[in-house]
Amino acid sequence: MGIVTVAYRSNHVLDGFLDSCRAAGAGALSIVIVDNAPGGQDDASGLAAAHGADYIALPQNPGYGGAVNAGVRALPDAVDWVMISNPDVVLAPGAIDLLRAAGEADPAIGAVGPAVLNPDGSVYPSARAVPSLRTGIGHALFVNLWQRNPWTLAYRRETGASDQARDAGWLSGSCLLVRRSAFDAIGGFDEGYFMYFEDVDLGFRLGRAGYRNVYEPSATVTHVGAHSTGSESARMVAAHHASARRFLSKKYAGWWLWPVRAVLRVGLAIRSRAIQRRLTTG
Repeated sequence: MGIVTVAYRSNHVLDGFLDSCRAAGAGALSIVIVDNAPGGQDDASGLAAAHGADYIALPQNPGYGGAVNAGVRALPDAVDWVMISNPDVVLAPGAIDLLRAAGEADPAIGAVGPAVLNPDGSVYPSARAVPSLRTGIGHALFVNLWQRNPWTLAYRRETGASDQARDAGWLSGSCLLVRRSAFDAIGGFDEGYFMYFEDVDLGFRLGRAGYRNVYEPSATVTHVGAHSTGSESARMVAAHHASARRFLSKKYAGWWLWPVRAVLRVGLAIRSRAIQRRLTTG
């Protein structure tokens, strides 16, 4: 079993994540920490050594997906399942074993995701549908005004019970278990995404290749939040919309769909600027 996590000035949460890993899975674990911001006070090499993890310091920050790909390549060839996780996650005891058992129940399963809990114990909608034009536009237009709108509910798959296993279009990259052969078969994460939507794209491509993305809520993890990006809200909004544009342009790539791509490009640019203006002006 392999574990890959990406550090970015993450020492204040990374120690807790690494502590939780040992109780989450029986047997030997090969852990790789990929540091997108090595050097300085928050260099993760010391924590890696203390926890018996391999450490990779990247000279330039390639984004989350690029860092994960580097970590997966560094794992021993014998590793057949890889847990990909943010460092600000705490795994519940036995979580890895539960996810692996669910994945091994069907060779067509390419990825398994746990129930991701917020710090207050509520369930984050981490197993969602692949966004379509209808659900994507409806969610984007109404989520900040009408959180329980039908498009957001359909996209987030919040109309069913959160405690039941089911298939999903994609699973949150904050924590998921991937079958390594499936991950390698589709080329891992698309490194054209610097941040956001790389997990949407991964789930979409796994599904297109014939693999299943499965939500397994008997396994739980707690995600304390986006610790490394909270102070860069306007920049993150721009990155989110750029990644959304990239994904939708790939999904609707036919030449005859160029009007759709043009409308999406303009609409996402307007929405991104409006949200950034609201954040900067208060």
